[in-house]
Amino acid sequence: MVIRQPEYYAAFRCLAGDCPDSCCKEWAVAVDEDTLAKYRALSGALGDAVRQTLREEDGETVLFSQGGQCPLQQRDGLCRIHRELGEEALCQVCREYPRLRHDYGTFLELGLELSCPQAARLILTDPGAVVTREVPGGETPDYDEEDMALLLASREYALTLLAEGREAPGEALALLLTWGAHVQRQLDGEAVDPFSPEKALEDGKMAAQPGSISQMRDFFRNLEILTCHWREKLSSSHNRPLPDAVVPLARYFVNRYWLQAVSDLDLYGRVKFAVISCILVSSLEGDFTRNAQLYSKEIENDPDNLDALLDAAYEAPAFTDSKLLGLLL
Repeated sequence: MVIRQPEYYAAFRCLAGDCPDSCCKEWAVAVDEDTLAKYRALSGALGDAVRQTLREEDGETVLFSQGGQCPLQQRDGLCRIHRELGEEALCQVCREYPRLRHDYGTFLELGLELSCPQAARLILTDPGAVVTREVPGGETPDYDEEDMALLLASREYALTLLAEGREAPGEALALLLTWGAHVQRQLDGEAVDPFSPEKALEDGKMAAQPGSISQMRDFFRNLEILTCHWREKLSSSHNRPLPDAVVPLARYFVNRYWLQAVSDLDLYGRVKFAVISCILVSSLEGDFTRNAQLYSKEIENDPDNLDALLDAAYEAPAFTDSKLLGLLL
């Protein structure tokens, strides 16, 4: 089995008590069955404290946040379970976050979640280098291998389009959008002409219509909102030039979501999601890295919000191809 991971993956270290936005805040953390059995059998004051935090929510048992943070988080920002019993006593979510794992049978891809502040810093300063290694194992994939071959090759070209300095940020995202539509037609079995970036930009400028950051903002304001800070951010978004930092953000979305289209062959919805996300984050006031991290926390880590945005990529008037191109070009 081949394992692929970004070069920054091995450099990640949790900031613990120094984290500016701890993962012990705001979220209700699902506890896996094995860890739940251990927590229910745990003796002493720690066992009593842990059991008092457990709640049933949507068919899962969670560590329920109180006052916006996990009740097991101490004043120094550290976890009481981690401190008294060690990392191995944490539930699966707390042990693994913010590490990502996508198993495609014959190969495995590792990454980090943008919703972690330290991971966001690494992701958005990364030049795009990937490390590969081989280990024993692997399974026969349950997807069409020709579809995966197309997705792998097309993702590689998408990352080439997003190479630093190749295009202005808006043009790079416009090319990503048009390339995604081109590959979708291939996945749908259509015959397509060779892709020309120059022609794609020319056609994109002709198709572009005025887009509306205000309409986009209104859509996001109607999703579930986790933090007051995010609500405030959405009230002060404006149409502003795309910063260079939007390119590594787009690379993150491409690396994370492109191959997932092998499950349902809906690549273009995921590409539009990436482009919409980049435009929205760029429109927010304040530090770009902090805004991207907060966006991920609110959207990527909320399955309902993520599904709603993937659906809206095709349906919402604010997210038509022509309006997105208008905001980019």
